[in-house]
Amino acid sequence: MNQRVPVLVAGGGPSGLAAAIELGRRGIEVLVVEPRETLDPLRARAKTTSVRTMEHLRRWGLADELRRRAPLPVEHAQDVVFCTSVFGRELTRFPNAFGLWTQPRDIAAEAGQQVPQPVVEQLLRDAVADLPSVTLLLGHRVSEVEDGPDGVRAVVTGPEGTTTEVRAEYLLGADGGGGVSRAAIGASYAGSSGTAPNLSLAFRSRMLDERPPCGLGVHWWVVGGERGGLMGRLDLDGTWWAIVQGVDVRTEAVDPVELVRAFAGDPHLDVEVLVTDPWSARMLLVDRYRGERVFLVGDAAHLNPPWGGHGFNTCVGDAVNIGWKLAAVLQGWAPVSLLDSYEPERRPVAERTIAAAGGQESFTAAAFAGRDAEAPGPEGDAVRAELAAALQAKDPEFHSLGLVLGYDYADSPVVVPDGSTPPAHDVVEYRPSAHPGARLPHAWLRPGCSVYDELGDGFTLLVLAGDPAPLAAEAVRRSIPLTVVEVVVPRELWGADLVLVRPDQHVAWRGDAIDSPTDLLDAVTGVHTLETA
Repeated sequence: MNQRVPVLVAGGGPSGLAAAIELGRRGIEVLVVEPRETLDPLRARAKTTSVRTMEHLRRWGLADELRRRAPLPVEHAQDVVFCTSVFGRELTRFPNAFGLWTQPRDIAAEAGQQVPQPVVEQLLRDAVADLPSVTLLLGHRVSEVEDGPDGVRAVVTGPEGTTTEVRAEYLLGADGGGGVSRAAIGASYAGSSGTAPNLSLAFRSRMLDERPPCGLGVHWWVVGGERGGLMGRLDLDGTWWAIVQGVDVRTEAVDPVELVRAFAGDPHLDVEVLVTDPWSARMLLVDRYRGERVFLVGDAAHLNPPWGGHGFNTCVGDAVNIGWKLAAVLQGWAPVSLLDSYEPERRPVAERTIAAAGGQESFTAAAFAGRDAEAPGPEGDAVRAELAAALQAKDPEFHSLGLVLGYDYADSPVVVPDGSTPPAHDVVEYRPSAHPGARLPHAWLRPGCSVYDELGDGFTLLVLAGDPAPLAAEAVRRSIPLTVVEVVVPRELWGADLVLVRPDQHVAWRGDAIDSPTDLLDAVTGVHTLETA
């Protein structure tokens, strides 16, 4: 173990690994310390890799490989189905949930992907192993952190209890809700927990494969009966997952086999329970994201309810944001003040995401329980119609591209405002806009080639018209990585002849001419703020 390292990452889950990839691809030496030696394929946890996270995976050259490894192809199913039981009656469905589409769309470079989190983590572990500057230390944990103005002192504890002191210039605290990084900077969670406990389980069933369900789906939500929740496939070989809502294993005796049979609507269903995991939804956000040299990333900064599948994806967004900025500082082409933009950019995103996911706590399956949704005849038809109408309140849980693609950094100190008014934030509807701070509206330049594929690892100046030479020359003089790309897209897509895009695909500036390349580069790298009308 190198006992001195530029960046120490405490925690090698999705956020820690994503940050290591951002840094390692730029040649920054990173040590990632992760307690888990192996990944448990049955503890799927997150199962939704969002459209936005898939775009980041595409940027890292990993999107196609993830789809190859995913046990559930997008083509298999794209809808969320609500039913009285899996073998019962379909009540309603939400098509193309979670950005699952099978044909390219103009708004994004990638579709979403349903894939168990351990598959994603193994892919990221493999990617990290291919980066010479990154070391992944498994079976160890960061047990102590001492932040300071000139660096970080950490203690790494091994599986036998041996300890090693590590000095780092910076530490990324990706050690989740139970780690030590948060306390090291004096940060604390604020928020609430869900009102009802839940029980997750993985199981195998031959009959579920042999007997067709009420409708093809990627998830089935079972509502109307005494027990409710959701279930879906972990693979196409007979392994399934389920979440039973409102079950408290601490106060009641439950039989997981009977719970699954109730979901299926068949008391004779063959069920082999593989693992159970009780949990409660938490809606928590820290009061600060950083200390002096320690930055909180992912679950260490925020804990999201699973509804909508945003938690893991928000973690990756954090990692991307701090990763390129930290690399810029360590490479010397941006001042330390660039790092001051991390919290004001990412904390509002987490706040909105928690609010959107937490809003669905009122519409879990328990809210629709106690109805005889299986009743025959007109009386049953009326109950089912009433349930189907009420369930439309859950649409934002499954169709949330406004949240996934529409978050922006318009108020960031390192983007240059242009006087335009950003679209109002909306969970469901995504309104493409190239206002400074927004994710660059996507465009296909030719079949299979996204504009994102043309962006560099540093800043990119997209040129529809105008002279890029002065900015390019100033960037060379200051060793700021800048790629200049001439493109042909409708001008109204981006609203300017020149668009300066950050490494994370967000717009830093747009305009028809660059008055002062020096001032512009100062502004977007954090030297000072540039206000424009």
